[in-house]
Amino acid sequence: MDEVIYKVNDELSLDVFVSELQCSTLEQRRPIDDEACIAGMLQNANLIVTARIGAQCVGVARALSNFHYACYLSDLAVNRSYQGQGIGNSLIRLIKSQLGKRCKLILLSAPKAVSYYRKLGFKKHPETWFLEGEEKIAASMSTVDEP
Repeated sequence: MDEVIYKVNDELSLDVFVSELQCSTLEQRRPIDDEACIAGMLQNANLIVTARIGAQCVGVARALSNFHYACYLSDLAVNRSYQGQGIGNSLIRLIKSQLGKRCKLILLSAPKAVSYYRKLGFKKHPETWFLEGEEKIAASMSTVDEP
């Protein structure tokens, strides 16, 4: 394999990002047909690491962080042709290297990637909650304990 060059906050075009999502396993779980949404995902991330072989992008890690307490690793996309060669691991290590020593690295795993993250030392958290974009927050009820 040719040398992989990793860059933190490298310039990443919308087309290259979408192509990387399509060449990885994330295509089915990202809105690749919604250009405005994908553009917003790129523009509002504040930590992006790329892996390139020559001019070809073969991996992307995209995150949102305050760099001191929490970092959400939103995307880890490695081209299927290059998976199993340590690129994903290196992308995660570079994301982590940008964070303060107390900063937690948080992600939501695709079902097929659970064992991968477990092998890297990530711990599973059973109390993750989410609302889909179209869903409304339910009316507060006095019988519900609030945090």
